[in-house]
Amino acid sequence: MERFLEDQAELPVQCPSWAVSIGYLGVASAAVLSNFGSAWGTWKAGVSLVHTGIRHPGSVMKNVIPIVMAGVIGIYGLIVAVILAESIPKPNLKRENLYSVYTAMAHLSAGLCTGISGLVAGGCIGIVGDYGVRAVGYRASNITLFPGSSEKAGYSSIPDSDEGGGGQEVSGTEDQNKLFVGMLIMLIFSEALAL
Repeated sequence: MERFLEDQAELPVQCPSWAVSIGYLGVASAAVLSNFGSAWGTWKAGVSLVHTGIRHPGSVMKNVIPIVMAGVIGIYGLIVAVILAESIPKPNLKRENLYSVYTAMAHLSAGLCTGISGLVAGGCIGIVGDYGVRAVGYRASNITLFPGSSEKAGYSSIPDSDEGGGGQEVSGTEDQNKLFVGMLIMLIFSEALAL
């Protein structure tokens, strides 16, 4: 066994000239896929923010959080891309390549892991932000999401005020805060996908 290890140690490291291309492919995939996920999440959440901002302008600043969180996903990809690019050695004057295929594949894997997780996390943030911002905005402006016959169809409805006199009063602000906290928790765990 020791003899085998000594023979392996004497073998030259595989450093072909095309290994650098694989490493930079990892750099590109980390940046491009993460920024695509960031743009996707910003688009999905931004459209719903503009839509609900027409009816309830007061909720715009509160509901901008999904857009900020989607933008952070692109920054994650950019940071990983810079770290990977800086670890790829520049060619020296002797035209010797010191970058092995193993290191190139490791950089490609790191870039793909970061990029694909950023893409999925950005999409998840966009979808959660889209429906969350709409729900918070609709609740703030007292728009019903279901028609008047919603109770007959099996849906529950939360009244804005106590009509019967014997129940607990539910205000739109309390409901809005409950929806916002739920959306915020989902957004935090969605962003954790990119980490």
